[in-house]
Amino acid sequence: MRRARAKGTRIKGRRSERKTGSRTDTKRFQHAADTSNLAPPRAFAQTREVRKLLEGIGTPPAAPFKPDPFQLEALAALEFADVLVTAPTGSGKTWIAREEIRRLIGSAKRAWYTSPLKALTNSKYQEFSAEFGAERVGILTGDRKENPDAPLIVGTTEIYRNQLFDSLRSGHDVRADLVVLDEAHYLADEERGHVWEEAIILSPPRIRLLLLSATIGNADEFARWIEEVRGVRCGVVTRPGDRPVPLKAALLLPDQRLLPLLNDTGRLNPEIVAMGDRAREERLTPLGGHRRRF
Repeated sequence: MRRARAKGTRIKGRRSERKTGSRTDTKRFQHAADTSNLAPPRAFAQTREVRKLLEGIGTPPAAPFKPDPFQLEALAALEFADVLVTAPTGSGKTWIAREEIRRLIGSAKRAWYTSPLKALTNSKYQEFSAEFGAERVGILTGDRKENPDAPLIVGTTEIYRNQLFDSLRSGHDVRADLVVLDEAHYLADEERGHVWEEAIILSPPRIRLLLLSATIGNADEFARWIEEVRGVRCGVVTRPGDRPVPLKAALLLPDQRLLPLLNDTGRLNPEIVAMGDRAREERLTPLGGHRRRF
């Protein structure tokens, strides 16, 4: 059976060309398929701002660990008083808690590590289990209870507060020599702050408190209140300077371009401002009226 062919098409073997004056479609298709002379897609263009945004990201070179002075100061203060540590995120507040917990466990004493979030609690449980051994670490949250007699208990602040209530009703002491209150600024939370207040007020004076936060602006006032309600001196340890791991914020657009949120002067990126202005103008265009398209 002969294959039907369109008028004006010459078939030779498997090659088919449609004549269009002096040029053929094949040549035109070949030219269109040649992308060697095209500019790279805009999504992959690296502007100076984006390069600056991404520079420095990666794993730092390995180096021996050396504690910062504020970490050593906090550990020394814990020997005699409660301690409130205010330091930027990523500066090593957890190291202070970990080293004090290590010292207590080595002396056959006990510790509690509390956090406001189940996800953070689970993360710390895994971290401390790897550090001290799973048999020495337990976890208590609203839906998880494992190894509750371990010398180190990781749990939500609500669970620790509930144990304090149980202790008052039963007359038995809470089994802890140190309580770490991570994210201590939650005391200012409108809905949950009372939990931190009650945990601080009801903790027996014999229990050392180590409070950690990156966002407490009135640390001295906070410490004086702790001293007043507990009758125990509370020292304040602050790490000066900016956070050691700087934040870099950017906006990912639908076309996969990455726009730094701020420019070199610390102001909002003008391109983002313009996008917001255009979106606001479109939103305010009356229905049925002429709507501009961008």
